Amino acid sequence: MDTALEFLIALFLIVSGIFGFVGSYGMIKLKDPMSRLHAPTKATTLGVGGVLIASILHSVFSEGRLSLHELLITLFLFLTAPITALFIAKWHIHRHEKPGNLPGCGSDEVWATHAVEQDEDVPGHKTR
Repeated sequence: MDTALEFLIALFLIVSGIFGFVGSYGMIKLKDPMSRLHAPTKATTLGVGGVLIASILHSVFSEGRLSLHELLITLFLFLTAPITALFIAKWHIHRHEKPGNLPGCGSDEVWATHAVEQDEDVPGHKTR
């Protein structure tokens, strides 16, 4: 295998290790769940994704075959991590925020994640 290719694979592994470390450190040090949400999604997509891309490059250039398993795992991670983060953020908003604490909705009738049952909870809200 070419030396430049080995350096490229090593670079992917080092960068993905750094992202994994920073994501783990962020999970420990950040205060609230909404701040902590950013750390594991970046560690998953960039950390694990970098390891999988390095593994794909290694299998293509050293063994001469493309590993579809690793390609599918990478695609799955890149598609599901943002969706998972969205669900966790929505859960946090529904669990910890009350409709009266949320900003006004402007011309819409309800805010994006809360259906308001009583119009006195939110100033400026019109009943349907």
